[in-house]
Parts: sequence; structure tokens; C-alpha cells
Amino acid sequence: MPIVVGVQFKPITKVYHFDPAGMLDLGAQDFVVVDTARGPEVAQVVQPPHQINDDEVVGEMKRVVRRASAWDLVQRDQWLHKEQEALAICKAKAREHNLAIKLVRCEYSFDGGRLLVYFASEDRVDFRALVRDLARVFRTRIEMRQIGVRDEAKLLDGVGKCGRQLCCTSWLREFTPVSIRMAKNQQLPLNPDEISGVCGRLLCCLSYEDDLYREQNKKMPKLGAEVLTPHGSGRVRHIHPLKESVTVMLENHALVEVAVAELISTKSASGQSCSTCGGCTAKRRASAEEDNARMRAEAARRRAKKGEEEAPPPPTAPAAGAREGEGQASQRKRKRRRPRNRSDRGG
Repeated sequence: MPIVVGVQFKPITKVYHFDPAGMLDLGAQDFVVVDTARGPEVAQVVQPPHQINDDEVVGEMKRVVRRASAWDLVQRDQWLHKEQEALAICKAKAREHNLAIKLVRCEYSFDGGRLLVYFASEDRVDFRALVRDLARVFRTRIEMRQIGVRDEAKLLDGVGKCGRQLCCTSWLREFTPVSIRMAKNQQLPLNPDEISGVCGRLLCCLSYEDDLYREQNKKMPKLGAEVLTPHGSGRVRHIHPLKESVTVMLENHALVEVAVAELISTKSASGQSCSTCGGCTAKRRASAEEDNARMRAEAARRRAKKGEEEAPPPPTAPAAGAREGEGQASQRKRKRRRPRNRSDRGG
């Protein structure tokens, strides 16, 4: 098994493995100069020399050149203080070239031989003219790197919904895939504003407890399942995986919270379903719809009864004599109008 040393180029970033080249006395927090595809770089040791499996080695492993000297660290600090000035110049040049990009950060190599510019953009951008212009200004090699919204949040830092510093900038070195299924497993509201971070993507913390919730959900009955409790039979309306309990609606429409261990049995024990989950999905949906329909019918009857009590009495019908008088009056009006119409046509 090969011996490697783990280093990071920036705080709280991905750990890369390098060949220690016989320097087995390297310790954590030590600075070394390593050989990379872009040339020599100063990195900090976070994992002392240790052995790893052969399948963990991807591609050619680069070597540690030497320990970083005091002059290497001084150079690195000098160029670090020039990054903010370089970022302001890059933003001004981008506006001159009318490029729809958001410049996030500029990073110099430890000896100033390369300037790496991070930018965010929704579309592909032709920045060749900008690179030539920046190369004339800084007199060094320019590299443009497009990043996503998560990387942008990691570089800019911020405060999350919990009121703490963002996980990606405080301790999370690499992003893990997050899906909407994780929010469903934890019964969280699927409102994007509630489960999205400052980057606009799903919260990274949704994946932290997903394994636990998946294991706990396996012990829980399904929503809508018919169960037998010490209070009587009912149907599951809510589940509480962490408390290992469920909320059951009894036949008298009362809601009770019962621990899963206290459930006597499901309807499957009496042969009314084919599994311990309380029946297939179609049966659970049909039974739930029946309960909802019954409750809506009861509410409609109560509203109808209340409406009958508050309804005003119907208007009384007019007397027969009054109706006859109204008919004679309308006939006299029609007779008066007919002569005028004939005379007009004759004229």
C-alpha cells in the first residue's frame, strides 16, 4: 500500500494526496511546496504520512518537492494582500468589455506567477479579449475559472438559516449530493424557501441525518395504515420517526399519539391486508378518501342545518284579486299602444 500525505491549498477545501518523497516526519499544520499540474504551489499538511489502499489512488500521484521556507511563506503573504486590488481591477475591465459575469475572487500563486480569477455566469462567455487585457495589466499568466452557485457561496462565506456560519466555509470540505427525497424522508415542507440555502440550492444539512431517518422510517407504519392500539382501532395520520411514535385517528375521530412498540397489531393480523404496512397503496388511499368524504359530508350537514335555522321566511304569495287587477291593467296598456303603432305606419 502506498504512503501518502494529505494537504490542502486553501482552508476548509478538498484534501489532496501527494507522495511524501521520504519525508515521513511531516506533521499537521506544516507547510510544503508540492508539484501540481499548474506548477509549484504552497500547501498545508492536514494528514501526516499514512498508508492507503491502492484503489484510492487516482491517476499519477505528484510528489512533495520540499518543505516551505520562510521566504516562500513571506512571498505567499505578500501576494495574498494584492488579491483584493486585483479583483477590483478585473471588475472594472469586465465592465469595459460588457461581459455579463460576476467576478467572485482572485487568487495569486505563492510566487505571483499566475493569477486565477473565479467568476460566475449563467451562460457561456467569450472572455478571450478580457484575458489578453488583464495579461497586459498584471504582466502574469491569467486563468479564468467558472464556478457554480455553491462554490460561490463557499468563497464568499455567509450565515445560514440556523444563524451559524455556512457549513461549506466552516468545516465541510466537499459537497455531497442532496435530493428532494431527503426532505421527504424527514417530513419537511417542500417549500423551496424553507429547504434552500443562501446559494439557492437544497440545504447541505439535509444529508446529515438522512441515513438515520431512513432506518427509522423502516420501523414505522405507513401513512393511512389501519392499526390496532390500546385505545381501539384507527388509521395512521402522522408519524414521528425520532420519537418512534405515530398519531392515530380513532373511529370516533379522536387523535392519539401512540408509541410504535405499544401498537397491538395492524389489520394484517386479522387477514384484512397483505402486509404489515396496513394494506397496499391503493387501499390506503381509498380508505383515507372515505374518511375525508365522511368528514366533509358531516361538515356539509352541519352547515345546512345552521343555514336552515338562520334562513329568512319565504315571501308570501300575492292575493288572487291583486293578480287579476294587475292583469287588467297590463291589457289596458297594450290596447292604448296599438292605435299609435297603426297610425304611425299609415303616415
